[in-house]
Amino acid sequence: MNSGEEQVALYDAAGRVVGAATRREMRERGLWHAATAVLLRSGDGERVYVHRRTDTKDVYPGLHDCTAGGVVAAGEDPFDGARRELAEELGVDAEPEFLFREVFEQGTVRYHGFVFQARWDGPVVHQPEEVAEGWWMPLAELRERLDDPNWPVVPDGRAFALRWLRDLG
Repeated sequence: MNSGEEQVALYDAAGRVVGAATRREMRERGLWHAATAVLLRSGDGERVYVHRRTDTKDVYPGLHDCTAGGVVAAGEDPFDGARRELAEELGVDAEPEFLFREVFEQGTVRYHGFVFQARWDGPVVHQPEEVAEGWWMPLAELRERLDDPNWPVVPDGRAFALRWLRDLG
């Protein structure tokens, strides 16, 4: 199936599931939906996995991201979506831990972000259609880069990671 024809869950502004639509229709009409974002941390918690998106991605091509994630499919629980995206994008089979939920709005993109973290010290295997390259980054460096408005990072990942870092203290 073409990814544009994939059925995704539709949410209302209050965060309730209200139906489904194709990914294409959701994007074209700017419909409320949900997406997961998983911060992959090293076992000691001192580093986060950062990657650069491929130049062929439909949203934010070529930008850096410090989360693995994606749109919640129709009928899918966000926790299951987080596990699926972590496995698909990074080849990681780790148990996500829910952190918070936050609305992200920019232009016609508006969704409920379900943000998780997972710990992992095993191998990372990129999905070649989505991830161009990746590496572990120390938390202090991630803070510095996220504070730099010129660092080419996806805006939702930046917003979620900055909140996560504030919550860490």
